[in-house]
Formats: sequence, C-alpha cells, structure tokens
Amino acid sequence: MSRVWLADERAATATGHILDAAGRCFAANGVRGTSIADIARAAGCSRPTVYRYFADRDALVTAFVHRAARTLAAEALAAVGSIDDPGEVLVTAVLAVVDGVRADPMLAAWFGEGAAGDAGEAASSLVIESLATAFLGDPADDDVRARARWLVRITLSLLAAPGRDADDERRQLERFVVPVVVR
Repeated sequence: MSRVWLADERAATATGHILDAAGRCFAANGVRGTSIADIARAAGCSRPTVYRYFADRDALVTAFVHRAARTLAAEALAAVGSIDDPGEVLVTAVLAVVDGVRADPMLAAWFGEGAAGDAGEAASSLVIESLATAFLGDPADDDVRARARWLVRITLSLLAAPGRDADDERRQLERFVVPVVVR
C-alpha cells in the first residue's frame, strides 16, 4: 500500500514545525538576527530540509507573517462577534490584533527596538491587506482597498509606536480612524 496519500499531511506538519521554530528564533534573536541555520537548528533539521519547504528566507518569513495574520484575524473576528456598532467593531478588532501581537513574543519581535524594517515587511503582505479589505467590505471596491491599506498602516504604527496606554490608543482610533475608515 502506498503512503503517498500522507505526503501533504507530512509537509503541512513539517512546515508548521519549521515556522514554529522560526518564531522562537525571532523572539530570541530578532527577525533580522535570525538565519536559516538558526531556524534549522531550532527545528531539529538541516538547512536543506528547511529549503525543501521554503525556497528562501523571504519565503519562510512571508509564510510566517501570513500564518500569524490569519490567526490574528480569526481572533479579531471572535472579539467583535456580538458588537453591532461599526465604529466599535473596528476599534475592538484593531485593539484585538494589537493586543494579540503584543502578547506573543514571536510576533512582538517584529516591532521591538530596531525592528522598523521588519514591521515594513509585514505591512507589504498581500494576505494582511486582503484580510483587512475583506473585513471592511467589498474587495472589488478601490476605496475599500485603499482604506484597508491605511488601516493596516495605522495598526502597524500602534505596534511600532504605542500610545500612552490602552485608553489613549482607543481614543485615537475612535477620533481619527473610525471617521475615515467606517462609512
């Protein structure tokens, strides 16, 4: 009996294991301070094994960002589940994402001191932009896509340059972001 039918499952497991190891390395060494060799060592595999699943370091970093973005989007949707007011939905979702990143050392490493370029990499993610666009409305609408890109930049700026406290961040979102993004 052939075991080829397990190949996809094994590849997904291996990919997840490597991405988990990458996250641990990012938390310990920073994103830019982490090499493929570091990730392979943390994953308990060789560099060629990492390259079997990821074409290069950029592909691995992109996969890490996309996986984290999907997880954070699901958490944000859960946080806004019973809220009816569109402005409050937006503020609650953004703060849920911000809190989720700050609470996870593997994600917080992207926004620590000297990590501005790392945050920029996250900002250019098409998955993050697509998730924000879907959250705001019709992905075919140019205005919705533009507001989604802006919302991503605002969220990343809260992570890179936090407000005084949670109440300050909430007030800033309510005053300056909700009037522009919620229509």
